[in-house]
Amino acid sequence: MIAIIIAGALGLALSGLGTPLYIKLLVKRGYGQFIRDDGPTSHATKRGTPTMGGVAIILATLLAYGITHLVLWTSPSITVGLVLLLMVGLGIVGFLDDYIKISRQRSLGLTARAKLIGQFVVATGFAVLALLFADSDGNAPASSAISFVRDIPWLDLAFGGTVVGFILFAIWANFLVAAWSNGVNLTDGLDGLASGATILFTAAYLIISFWQWRQVCNVDLEAGGLVHCYGARDPLDTAVLCAAIIGALVGFLWWNTSPAKIFMGDTGSLALGGALAGLTIVTRTEILGAIIGGLFVIIALSVIIQVTSFKLTGKRVFRMAPLQHHFELKGWNEVTIVVRFWIVAGILAGVGLGIFYLDALPGLAS
Repeated sequence: MIAIIIAGALGLALSGLGTPLYIKLLVKRGYGQFIRDDGPTSHATKRGTPTMGGVAIILATLLAYGITHLVLWTSPSITVGLVLLLMVGLGIVGFLDDYIKISRQRSLGLTARAKLIGQFVVATGFAVLALLFADSDGNAPASSAISFVRDIPWLDLAFGGTVVGFILFAIWANFLVAAWSNGVNLTDGLDGLASGATILFTAAYLIISFWQWRQVCNVDLEAGGLVHCYGARDPLDTAVLCAAIIGALVGFLWWNTSPAKIFMGDTGSLALGGALAGLTIVTRTEILGAIIGGLFVIIALSVIIQVTSFKLTGKRVFRMAPLQHHFELKGWNEVTIVVRFWIVAGILAGVGLGIFYLDALPGLAS
């Protein structure tokens, strides 16, 4: 428990104090946001605001997590190391995308193919390693079975053997990484929206991870101790990572809230999307994550619906997609949209936590 508190406090301090210094560096170098001409007119005032703020979030998270283990003299887990690999790897892809936009002063950074290749390499590397590093009990950071509240036995992707399991799980992991990274990226359109929604998502996963660590089903003296109810390999350390991410995001949100002094950019949105995907995988709650992070799903679906409708009928369902811009064009104030979307995100996170808790009640657990 003390590790969770230290990681959260360090993440908050490092991000809250480090972000303004990073803002000064970006301003000095002229690394400002490029604003699309076809976006809401109210966004014109955001032109030139420093971007690539995801660097501050990533560094604060890494330092908070690392220092926590140094202070307590404990070893980091393979599970969290792989989630951080996913987070940092996608952050690098996002950084390259942001840098090209800024240096060439255009709204397009990496080509779609280059971005997909980058995401594929990082996600596939994570997927393969997550199945390889099993502990002495045979538990790997990830499972080849698709999960809801826990692994679903009849949805085990390794039904055709180990090699088939690796290939199918890599495809599944790539889908999750692409879905979550694009979901956070699409949500990052208004000051503080993606930061706040990600805090709520990660807070839910801190509770889930801590619950998984605390719940013991029985004692097996021959196996050497307690038998946990869930298949997650390192749930307590995952909770420590969640605390570090939350602290880093809260500190960043202080400067990212309206009117934003800095944007997270693709550096932040892709990195956070990777972290969210990783958390759902290592906690064995991949499908449940779509409920807890329902706001990201809704916003991504709004883009899919808009594009599909326009291609098939030539008509738009929304005034503009993603969904938050639809409400902007309807005349809603930016802060109103952000706070109301946070409320929706909080409700959906609560619903997801309720489903997770119900599974643990006597007679309901699978």
